[in-house]
Amino acid sequence: MLVRNLRALVPRGFFSSHHSCDVRINPVTVAGRVFSNLSAILNVGNNDRSTVEEKQNRRMKPKETCPVGSLKNSVVKIFFVSRDYSRTRPWETRAKRRTGTGFAISGKRILTNAHVVEILNEHTSVHVQKRGSTIEYKAKVQKIAHECDLAILEIDSQEFWKGMKPLELGGIPPLKKAVFVLGYATGNRIRITKGLVASFETEKYLHSDTELVRIQIDATIKNGNSGGPVILENKVVGVAFEGSQIQSSLIPTPIVKHFITGDEESDQQSVFCSLGLSYQSIKNAQIRNHFKMSSTMTGILINKINLWSGAYGVLKKNDIILAIDGVPVADDATVPFWENERISFNYLILIKKPGETSLIKVLRRGKEHEYSINLKPVKPHVRVQQYYKRPSYYIFGGFVFVPKSDISKCEQHVFISEILADDINQGYESFKDLQVEKVNKVKVKNLRHLSELIEENRKQYLSMDLEDDKVLVLNYESAKKADPIILKRHNITSAISKDLTGPSN
Repeated sequence: MLVRNLRALVPRGFFSSHHSCDVRINPVTVAGRVFSNLSAILNVGNNDRSTVEEKQNRRMKPKETCPVGSLKNSVVKIFFVSRDYSRTRPWETRAKRRTGTGFAISGKRILTNAHVVEILNEHTSVHVQKRGSTIEYKAKVQKIAHECDLAILEIDSQEFWKGMKPLELGGIPPLKKAVFVLGYATGNRIRITKGLVASFETEKYLHSDTELVRIQIDATIKNGNSGGPVILENKVVGVAFEGSQIQSSLIPTPIVKHFITGDEESDQQSVFCSLGLSYQSIKNAQIRNHFKMSSTMTGILINKINLWSGAYGVLKKNDIILAIDGVPVADDATVPFWENERISFNYLILIKKPGETSLIKVLRRGKEHEYSINLKPVKPHVRVQQYYKRPSYYIFGGFVFVPKSDISKCEQHVFISEILADDINQGYESFKDLQVEKVNKVKVKNLRHLSELIEENRKQYLSMDLEDDKVLVLNYESAKKADPIILKRHNITSAISKDLTGPSN
């Protein structure tokens, strides 16, 4: 063992014949080398610590470019609790809890995603928690816009705002630039995710029928990161809101700023605009010649203008939109955006506030015209409308009827979502989930219409034609007498939802 340790003290290869000769010639040199190696062994603990520190510094080096020190204190965890209504048993609710991220902005407010704090019904509760704290502060949703998936929270607590500084909103990050996402993906610790800006795209957001700009980064963002700030050089350049295994989406700051400064009459009103028209690209040379376009002209062909559009009665079908506010529209319906990128021309309209105007240059029958169009807000998405109302239902003979889709109150598919077991409906158990096509041979338009057809029935037997040619027949009076017993058995207060009892819109 002693010899082995001695060998460790002597420089590698020292016991070769050449170095053995050196030992005899210059023992002082050998002693110096041995002492040097002995010192290294005696200080091995310090060396190990230095090595560990160097490795830690190397691991932390990429994060040094991310100014997260004091910024992390402005990022909060959000707790959302709601009792959501069941779609098949609409009189029942079920607990729904989720977490997300938000961050402080000017005016003592918290910015987050709309889907983090969905205002579903009166049972909703939202709380926020500061970094390093166990206290959950009650929050109020001051403003929400589902089409851009953003919401603003207010916290009425001086204690909460102590040491909380608002984050500054920056511009659009350059392509291939590294950005850092801050959020509470898991637990109560802030997770920092690094990603490179990959692209700019115009797509529909989660709860929107409107195409808005989004930034794609090559990083995975977990669910809890939703609503978290995306940082570049001390400023927020986006808000995290959707993610996948290979990339994630950010809401760019122009959209964020537009939402924050948007003038709304109510929390549900849209802050984005739309021309309200359908169109097609016009690249083909033959169609260009047909509409008398010169070789230097680019634009899009208007196919239809919606009745609610501010352009209705001003622009016309077959007009070619050449430019919007002086910005030429390309044949593929895009306009210049950022760093030689191009996005949908709708961006020029969306970033304006309802009531503002836009100058539209069109080609009509070979002549150019310019029109000032008063812009209208985008129409709310169907799913957004559902957040703010109880689901519709009607119960007869233990059969629970609900609308298959709320796309239109005038035209709905109605189906049997549940069958509350009773002697009156025995033998019809397999009819669950079937669509109701007719009541007493009258085609069903929507759920309200179905309820009216049943309530106004004057026949001894009521019949329903279902999908797959199934037929349902009930003794009307017997079913009516059974309903109160069935409702009481299932603790249901009413056989019909309130929205069906009032006047039809």
